[in-house]
Amino acid sequence: MANGEFAGRNIKKKRAKYKWLSKRWKRRKLKLKDKYDPLEGAPQAKGIVLEKIVLEQKQPHSGLIKCVKVQLIKNGKIVSAHATREKSINFIDEHDEVIIAGLGGSQRGQMGSMPGVRYKVVSVNNTDLQMLRKGRKEKPKR
Repeated sequence: MANGEFAGRNIKKKRAKYKWLSKRWKRRKLKLKDKYDPLEGAPQAKGIVLEKIVLEQKQPHSGLIKCVKVQLIKNGKIVSAHATREKSINFIDEHDEVIIAGLGGSQRGQMGSMPGVRYKVVSVNNTDLQMLRKGRKEKPKR
């Protein structure tokens, strides 16, 4: 039985050991997305707006980011979501029903200089936020 450095079973064993150093592979094997993802693997989720907040950007940028705290309906978790584009925060009020989606930062993280914000608001009260912004639709009264 061969037992050298380049023996088949030793190469196989080493490869299996070094796979754990790969961040992507490790997250997939331990199913960390299913455990800790507030959206529970779904691309979008519905929630209720708790409050509007303004965040400061991280260095070296300066500016204020308009966000909302959203409590998800499916599991009650609270996340912060970014109201994209100019003046779109004006169409979002407290206790509105919003749909949020991932922002698209690398490795499930935040986008650029927004601290702790991983989601964006897609629609308010079942009306597309960009349509409201452009004035093509009106926000329904609840």
